[in-house]
Amino acid sequence: MAENNLGIVVERNPPQSKLSDLNIKCWPKWGCSPGKYQLKFDAEETCYFLKGRVRVYPKGSPEFVEFGAGDLVVIPKGLSCTWDVSVAVDKHYKFESSSPPPPPPPPSSSQ
Repeated sequence: MAENNLGIVVERNPPQSKLSDLNIKCWPKWGCSPGKYQLKFDAEETCYFLKGRVRVYPKGSPEFVEFGAGDLVVIPKGLSCTWDVSVAVDKHYKFESSSPPPPPPPPSSSQ
């Protein structure tokens, strides 16, 4: 996995076992046609690209991160950016919940 100074983590061609463990095929799908899109991520997003090619430019920066088909990508919460889509995107995605996970159940007492 490679993290860049923008906080985006890209894992190229993750093993099928990892995709199965994440249950990616049950995540919702999203797609878009080529073009430029202004996006702000209010929650961390993990996505797996089935198709497409994207360059992500953070707001006010000439730097970019490029990823596409076969990549597992984690986009940090709070990132404002422009997506420059050169090849139509089709991806599975999941947003991290902003609420903390529920506490574990109390241990059962067998009496």
